[in-house]
Amino acid sequence: MTYKNRSFAFAILFGLTIAPVNASTSDELELEKLNQIETQLTLQREWAEYRWKKTSAECYDKFFVNSCLGDARAKYRREIDPIRAQEVLLNENQRIIKERIKTERDARRAAERADPKRAQERAENEKAFLQKQKDAAARAADIEERRKDAPRRAQENKSGVKLD
Repeated sequence: MTYKNRSFAFAILFGLTIAPVNASTSDELELEKLNQIETQLTLQREWAEYRWKKTSAECYDKFFVNSCLGDARAKYRREIDPIRAQEVLLNENQRIIKERIKTERDARRAAERADPKRAQERAENEKAFLQKQKDAAARAADIEERRKDAPRRAQENKSGVKLD
């Protein structure tokens, strides 16, 4: 494990040992830091893959191609294994933090739903919605009755005599 890789692992572990003062803000900041570390690890992985592909391509110019490819693959594995170990740890920590954020958000929503003021507002909104539905149904029934009555009214208009 190189010095740079150890520093990332230490940063990940150190970041999780600090107790959050304000859970949502610190969790979100910590998640942002982990996302930045993930970006750096992705960049390291891409560079390792680039070097491996370049070395593999150069192997085809040599006489012992299979031996060269094996050496290139071994060097790539030595480079990528610590990165992969850090990514596994990082992804686990990201999942934990995301779960904490989600749990906190759900608790906040539950508290808002339990708030009597919000409950009364929801009840009023529901009552207003039901009233609007009743009004719309009454208008639709009135329009349907007028449609059914339209031929009779048209006949009345033509004849000028009220038909019952």
